[in-house]
Amino acid sequence: MSKLYYSCEAGGRYFTFSSLALTFESVMVVPELLTTKKPASRKHLGLLEKKKDYKLRADDYHKKQNTLAALRKKALEKNPDEFYFNMINSQLQDGVHTAKRPKEEAEVTEEQKRIMKTQDIKYVEMKRVAEAKKIERMKGELHLLDADRKQKNKHTFFVDTKKEVKSFDLAKQLNTAPQLVDRVYNRPTLKTLETKTIQGAADPCSVKKLARQRDHQYRILSQRIDREKKMFVISQKIQTRKDLQDKAKKVKVKKETATSAAIYKFESKRKR
Repeated sequence: MSKLYYSCEAGGRYFTFSSLALTFESVMVVPELLTTKKPASRKHLGLLEKKKDYKLRADDYHKKQNTLAALRKKALEKNPDEFYFNMINSQLQDGVHTAKRPKEEAEVTEEQKRIMKTQDIKYVEMKRVAEAKKIERMKGELHLLDADRKQKNKHTFFVDTKKEVKSFDLAKQLNTAPQLVDRVYNRPTLKTLETKTIQGAADPCSVKKLARQRDHQYRILSQRIDREKKMFVISQKIQTRKDLQDKAKKVKVKKETATSAAIYKFESKRKR
């Protein structure tokens, strides 16, 4: 077997060694460090704890003891009058403190979700305009003279003495029949009743029937007003979602609720 000699320079000196030395060192087996085996009489006790295992267990134990000591010291030094709002705004869930969520109304109702998914903004706006026209027409027909939501008018009469207050007669003051005092409208005077004939329904049954029909019309008008408001909110929310598709920078100013759409402030752009 031929030998190959190698030379190298280190610190101004030349060293020569053979390839056999390199081969021997590369195949030399380093003996593995063996630990003391566990006696056979103690095998039923489980694995033998080594020093590294004991070190981990001891570190964990001391860490817990230090934490308990720090908490005990904090409890002793705590001010009994100390108060934080988080004490009442949090609750314990599965052993973890979590902040209580305020009870807020739903941002989008189920009806709004259904309409926003199935209908287009043009259709919603068309229905809203149709409802608004019907509302204006019904307001023109009913005049809202005795509507429930209308603010009651006040008519104040002034007298000079307390005796006149006790003997005050409203029908005599208004110069009308006592049966017509409670009417807001169509309250003719006694002279008009004497000189002119009554037009329209005069019997009590017809009057009650007309009153029921009028109340029914007021209920329909109230329902149409509510429907028009809902359509307006839905169209605003659909338009807001379309505007959010723009990649311009925006900041939310007002949160979305069931009765109003969210308000965003967009960064102004210079148009070319």
